[in-house]
Amino acid sequence: MNKTELLNKVSQSPDERQLLARVADQMDHAQRGAPACTPFLSPAQQEAAQRLISAAGSPRHIWAGGFDDAERRVCAFLPDWQGEEDWEPPFTALRCRWQSGDSLTHRDFLGAILGQGLEREKVGDILVGQGVCDILVFRELSPYLLQNLTGAGRARLRVEEIPLEVVSPPEKQVRLIRDTVSSLRLDAVLSTGFSVARGKAADLITAGRVELNHRPCVKADRAVAQGDVMTCRGLGKCVLKEVSGLSKKGRTMIMMERYL
Repeated sequence: MNKTELLNKVSQSPDERQLLARVADQMDHAQRGAPACTPFLSPAQQEAAQRLISAAGSPRHIWAGGFDDAERRVCAFLPDWQGEEDWEPPFTALRCRWQSGDSLTHRDFLGAILGQGLEREKVGDILVGQGVCDILVFRELSPYLLQNLTGAGRARLRVEEIPLEVVSPPEKQVRLIRDTVSSLRLDAVLSTGFSVARGKAADLITAGRVELNHRPCVKADRAVAQGDVMTCRGLGKCVLKEVSGLSKKGRTMIMMERYL
């Protein structure tokens, strides 16, 4: 199967085809003997790239984001002569500190970085904690950011490069939600997860603001299952952790995690 046939098979939108064409180019480089790596990919982009990789016969590759459970990751393709133990990540980590009285968010740091004229795909996860933030970036950007990333929000930053081994993801904060739903339709489950009316949930879905398992979904009646991840722009992310069966009133009992 040539590149065009491969892209025709797995691409589901023009934007996705453009992304996967770049991934296919990286695979070709590795097959010709040169190590190659994608930029940082979002979960949805990773899912699309993995479909391409599987359709291409699963050439040797490594997914990495700098720490376990990283959301944004790169995919490195290895030529025949390179072993996995010889591969080194093309990214590093920067640790930012500021006065503890200033409250900073992920948006503050992302805005400060993009305000430097850098592309989002060159930056991995941004891990904001109390008075400290670890940022994964491609190595070639590290010297520039060490010199120029001097502030975020209203706070002044002190920035240093740190080994990947000491990256410190903040503990995820989640709220458990136990409830019953009339059915496992996306609108019904989303309504429970984000505490909005079912009609409002349906409107969010049809407006294109919702992703199911990192893929856009505009069908309110789409069936969901245990383990599915739902995200909504402006509201966040929730996971259907457990489907327990039927209540005495014939409704489906569920448990969800909503990320705070």
